[in-house]
Amino acid sequence: MNGIILYQPEKIVFGPETVKQLPSDCKEAGYKNVLFVTAVPLQKTVDELSAALKESGIDTQSLTYSFGEPTIDYFEELLKSTKAYGPDCIVGIGGGSVLDTAKLLAAMADKNESVRRFFGKNLLPERNIKLICIPTTSGTGSEVSPNAILLDEKTNEKIGTISPFLIPDACYIDPCLTVGLPPSITAETAMDALSHCIEAYTNKFSHPIVDNYALAGIRFITANLEAAYKDGSNLDARAALSLGSMYGGLCLGPVNTAAVHALSYGLGGKYHVAHGLANAMLLPGVMKFNLESDIEKYRQIALAAGIKDGSSPEETARKGIERIAEIAVNCGIPQTLSAINVCKDDVEELSDLAMNVTRLLTNNPREVKREDAINIFSSMF
Repeated sequence: MNGIILYQPEKIVFGPETVKQLPSDCKEAGYKNVLFVTAVPLQKTVDELSAALKESGIDTQSLTYSFGEPTIDYFEELLKSTKAYGPDCIVGIGGGSVLDTAKLLAAMADKNESVRRFFGKNLLPERNIKLICIPTTSGTGSEVSPNAILLDEKTNEKIGTISPFLIPDACYIDPCLTVGLPPSITAETAMDALSHCIEAYTNKFSHPIVDNYALAGIRFITANLEAAYKDGSNLDARAALSLGSMYGGLCLGPVNTAAVHALSYGLGGKYHVAHGLANAMLLPGVMKFNLESDIEKYRQIALAAGIKDGSSPEETARKGIERIAEIAVNCGIPQTLSAINVCKDDVEELSDLAMNVTRLLTNNPREVKREDAINIFSSMF
């Protein structure tokens, strides 16, 4: 059994209404200047939290994130505002793009270097500003992961910074904050979380500890996504997705993702397809490609997704892939790249962009060659 290092937030607060604990926890921690990084739809929640913090003598400011997936240039603009305020704690509240931005702001706000210097793994030397993350989607798992992604608008490549210093000091996972998510975002983000779990479990560098997280995440998400999609006020289903997303996030640090994410980066970079949607569309096809690498693991995925054992492990495994594809269909995920206005003439460029994401392709249980990437993309038209 290989060795492994697990990095997790010092404090994980999970459950309905738990975000209300934030003001008293910040007061107890002795924070003086708290900067909220959030999106426009969440401003009311931030205003309520800010008011409670100010009653405790804590100064606050709010930085409104108003972009799609964060670009390097946009991040640098937000960094200027962050440095001008000088927070001792940053609270990110929002989806994955907001949380990734908040994580990098907390790491970079006392540094003079460009964020480009720290792209890659374990290049970030420290983080001196406290960091709290509050997810409002059940998808990226950024609230518990050491990863943050920015888009290089010059090359259309998504570039990651991976460091234990990007793991928040605390996270508050409150499923009530996800109740208002539209059905489409509910589906896309949950399928992203599902891809984290599946790619970690089938990863070339998988580990039994992380396998437990991955299988638990698969069970929670596959059993509850359709219910949350149909009825966004179903708090039990929302809580299950939040938990599944957290488990997916816990897989990202020690094991990480593979070909699904590598192929999705080009769709996000060139076409600005939402990250969760790109992963949701690619997941069944990549699973079919990888099946021969470890039929027993794919059988276990099927069992976790509620499939009963068939006449052979391979039959069970294939039914599991079919079940995940069925969930995507039932939750309105587009089934062709043409449906999201991707041009077939760009397949080779998308494949080239994917082949550049070697840090993830290295993890894939089956080698992905350029021709394989072209075939996977081409099969989606």
